[in-house]
Amino acid sequence: MKTLVAIFLACLVSFAHGAEYAAVGVKVTPIKVGAHSYYVQGLSGAASSANEGYMSNAGFVVTPAGVVVFDTLGTPSLAAEMVKQIHKITRQPIKRVIISHYHADHYYGTQVFKALGAEVWAHKNGQGAVNTEAAADRLAQRKEVLFPWVDENTHLTPADKWLDGDTDFDMGGIHFALRYVGPAHSAEDMAMLVQEDGVLYAGDLVFKGRVPFVGDADSKAWLASLNKLIALKPRVLVPGHGAVSTAPLADLTLTRDYLNYVRAEMGKAVRDLVPFDEAYARTDWSKYAKLPAFAQANRPNAYNTYLLMEKEALDK
Repeated sequence: MKTLVAIFLACLVSFAHGAEYAAVGVKVTPIKVGAHSYYVQGLSGAASSANEGYMSNAGFVVTPAGVVVFDTLGTPSLAAEMVKQIHKITRQPIKRVIISHYHADHYYGTQVFKALGAEVWAHKNGQGAVNTEAAADRLAQRKEVLFPWVDENTHLTPADKWLDGDTDFDMGGIHFALRYVGPAHSAEDMAMLVQEDGVLYAGDLVFKGRVPFVGDADSKAWLASLNKLIALKPRVLVPGHGAVSTAPLADLTLTRDYLNYVRAEMGKAVRDLVPFDEAYARTDWSKYAKLPAFAQANRPNAYNTYLLMEKEALDK
């Protein structure tokens, strides 16, 4: 009987969203990582028709009083498929959505959950993020690259509740610790610990076994945030991209040590007035060179850190 109900609910979601959202060909498969906690794992690479925009992870937690979702994937179509998968697992309504940060691959599916009545929470530093010129340019780019999964019906959805910082809540006897860990990867980074499960949803603050994408982030603040996550002592860590980590301390310290190394090397170059290209060529990257994403991310990371170290030197 339970199976029939789950199938019926899945069909209802499909019927409700089928005319609005294009079907996806990629498999959005929930993976259980705790008694109540699940995640879906995106594919590798940048957003493209090949991966249909499925390039990041998202998670959800099933409680006796409702479902809490962490991030909503990179297209409304993917979010609709995620909803179907959730309804195969539970009859509980989806009540709350936590957005880790306002980058396209993590929140473009929010409108789907909002239409189901879920309340959306995010850090207040994300206020206005959906209304910027950069956000409009990104949406236009995604409409070209990810049509029909992102189209004229896709709209960028702000939060219903803007959080000041660390926030704890419970739902159905399950306790959630939301931690503000920005500005790091973004100004509004939020992480979520499911206390009973020991599962930490870290967003893009941690990348399992790979070089992170630093961009123009404040690496000094990022390091402080990593120490904040280490103090939570999670049993399992769900990163924003890639496979789940059952050795969270190792992955947290890898990211921390990498950022420390880049800052130390680029900081020394700035102090010695060594031009960036020369400094980069001199630096021994062998410890990290074999990690995934090194070729794509390391040089931009180093350059942006070089600029940051120049700024920090001037501010002293």
